[in-house]
Amino acid sequence: MLIVTTNDIPGYRIEAVFGEVMGMTVRSANIGANFVASFRAIGGGEVNEYTQLVYDSRQQVMQRMWEQAQQRGANAIVGCRFDTGEIAAQFSEVCCYGTAVVVAPIPEGEPGATPQSIADTASRGR
Repeated sequence: MLIVTTNDIPGYRIEAVFGEVMGMTVRSANIGANFVASFRAIGGGEVNEYTQLVYDSRQQVMQRMWEQAQQRGANAIVGCRFDTGEIAAQFSEVCCYGTAVVVAPIPEGEPGATPQSIADTASRGR
C-alpha cells in the first residue's frame, strides 16, 4: 500500500475515494523510563526513552490507519498527517490520518506516466 503526504501520487490515477482513515493511541512512559529520562534531562541532549516511545506510537498508529484503509478496499492513502497532543501532562496522544483511495498506475505512453507507474503496470501484467 502506498502512503503519501501529498494529495495525489505522481504516475497514478485516483479511481475511488473511501474517506478518512485514522489510527490513534494514548501512551505514557513507564516509571523506569521516566526515572532514567529525568536524569538525562539534567545533562541535556536526546532523551532516548521518550524518542523510542514516540517512534513506537507513530508506527502503531500508522499500522492502525493502514488496516482501516485495507478493510475498506483501498490500496493507497493520500494526505497522510500526524497530530500529537498531551493529556493531563502525563499522557501523549498520537494520531495519524489520511484519505483511503484506490489508485491505478498510469501505463507507458499515457500522459502522466512515471518510471514507477510504468514498472507497476508491467508487474501487474497490463
